[in-house]
Amino acid sequence: MSNEPEALEPAAPVAPAALDPEAAAAQLHRVRHSLAHVLAQAVLELRPGSTLGFGPPIDDGFYYDFILSAPLAESDFPALEAAMKKILTKGTHAFEREELPVAEAMARIASMGEPYKAEYAAELVEKKSLATLTFYRSGAFLDMCDGPHVDSTRDLRKAGFKLKSLAGAYWRGNSNNAMMTRIYAWAFLSKEELEAHVTAFKEAQERDHKKLGKELDIFVIDEDIGKGLPLWLPNGTVLRDELEKLAKEMEFKRGYHRVSTPHLTKVGLYHQTGHLPYYESHMYPIMELKETVSTAEGTTQQVREAYCLKPMNCPHHHKIFASRKRSYRDLPLRFAEYGQCYRFEDSGALSGLLRVRGMCMNDAHIYCTEEQIQAEFLSVMDLHRELYQVLGLSDYYMRFSTWDPEDPKGKLKYVDEPEAWERSQHLVREAMIQSGVPFKEVKGEAAFYGPKIDVQFRTVTGREETASTNQLDFAIPERLGLEYTGADNQAHRPYVIHRAPLGTHERFIAFLIEHYGGAFPTWLAPVQVRLLTVADRFDEYAAGIVSALRMEHMVRAELDTSGERIQKKIRTAAVEKIPNTLIIGEKEVEDGTVTLRRYGVQTQETMTIAAFTDRLVRSIKARSPALLD
Repeated sequence: MSNEPEALEPAAPVAPAALDPEAAAAQLHRVRHSLAHVLAQAVLELRPGSTLGFGPPIDDGFYYDFILSAPLAESDFPALEAAMKKILTKGTHAFEREELPVAEAMARIASMGEPYKAEYAAELVEKKSLATLTFYRSGAFLDMCDGPHVDSTRDLRKAGFKLKSLAGAYWRGNSNNAMMTRIYAWAFLSKEELEAHVTAFKEAQERDHKKLGKELDIFVIDEDIGKGLPLWLPNGTVLRDELEKLAKEMEFKRGYHRVSTPHLTKVGLYHQTGHLPYYESHMYPIMELKETVSTAEGTTQQVREAYCLKPMNCPHHHKIFASRKRSYRDLPLRFAEYGQCYRFEDSGALSGLLRVRGMCMNDAHIYCTEEQIQAEFLSVMDLHRELYQVLGLSDYYMRFSTWDPEDPKGKLKYVDEPEAWERSQHLVREAMIQSGVPFKEVKGEAAFYGPKIDVQFRTVTGREETASTNQLDFAIPERLGLEYTGADNQAHRPYVIHRAPLGTHERFIAFLIEHYGGAFPTWLAPVQVRLLTVADRFDEYAAGIVSALRMEHMVRAELDTSGERIQKKIRTAAVEKIPNTLIIGEKEVEDGTVTLRRYGVQTQETMTIAAFTDRLVRSIKARSPALLD
């Protein structure tokens, strides 16, 4: 039984010829886990008195969490790496597994002075009903851990590792707990693989959405507005508008009805749904409003009402469903909205557009019968595939999150309806199998009201992130009294499918910025065409083209009127990643043509205005990744 939290499955690197991919991946997992122990040993040598948190392998290396006796900075990394190398080269130490009865194990952990390990061990024993706990010893270092590890430190000497970064991390991910120092490291089976990965990582950093968001004028976060509340600049607003247009078109074809809801609601609604106990810590403070109103008797009285900024759109949509009587003939009923939500994320967790406090969600709720669940889930999966295909996204998988009936905190985390959980999970699992979409089942990560499907993306910068969440809700309809009249003329409860294929604008646009490196395809680009004149006397001709493109075809075209030399204008357009640049000189004016420069393409092409316009308009309509011929 594992003594550490579940780690991501290790990604198989380019393996040595002697190992097949599966064996190489297993060996890499052991190497990373063992190096995490070596890091912990080195930290305890350099910072005696520090205490340990978790130290699992992850998809490009490992990390370890510490409460440090004295601060560490990234400038200390060379000394830490030197200490790790000394541990590996000074003698050979076996990784020895020990298994102790619980009482003896708990006494050992107490003697080690490791309070966080003791807390986790006690929880493991209670949750899993363990009779024993395991430890690994390597030389002078001892850790509560279930492995697996390499045989000895000799097996780590050819591995390539490098300390990557420091971060703050709350113990167990809970902001009410102590803030620990997390040390991240890369680790691979060979030094050559490590060097290749670090080079690729540095190149990927050039795609970081925070960097490009600033350079390309997409968004800004202003302290006077507030942390985590992005201001969308004109270029960023184009990206939002184009994604909404794409989603609305696809949803319309699939029979969705668009709705709009306010940003506020009375707090009582979240008491009814049951959201408040689960989400209150991530909501903005409740607002109590006082109002003096007139009574029927001609007197006045004070009325107090509590409101909150909505952290999700679901209850509002449920109220729209409940606004009139519904029949089985109305189902499935699909309500969609790009709805603005607010969640009070910890300031330390905020990161550009990936973690924010104000977000606009590609939300929809499908009200259906039990018999319709599978077909609706399959339709939702198909919608995901079609959207991601248009956007050129392919490196993703689905994570199916279920409840954990063995979790001692289960009644605090989940609706206490075991039969409903099992039935709904079976329905979702069958739909996922039938869809053919690869998925991984994870116990204990469901929403409080039902199982969920998360879409996990591998970003070009090496992260795995959740881009979209889909959930089957069997609990909230009961709490809100949602019902429809069945064919038997009796009242029935609908099921609700929550789905958001494009997640939130904030998170999804962060993905797209990094995926495209800021060089968006023409249909999505904030500026689709920029005209550059060799001399000011050609501006009138160019302005006519801009006007025709904008007025007749709704193309986002503009004229560079900077007065700079043509080479500077070309460089500026390239830096701003404009997909289509038209050069206008004397010959173009005389011949009624334009000379096209495509971003990232070395050759230029001269053609008539009509030919260019035809290619451009067809490409935009088709949402083509390239300019069509």
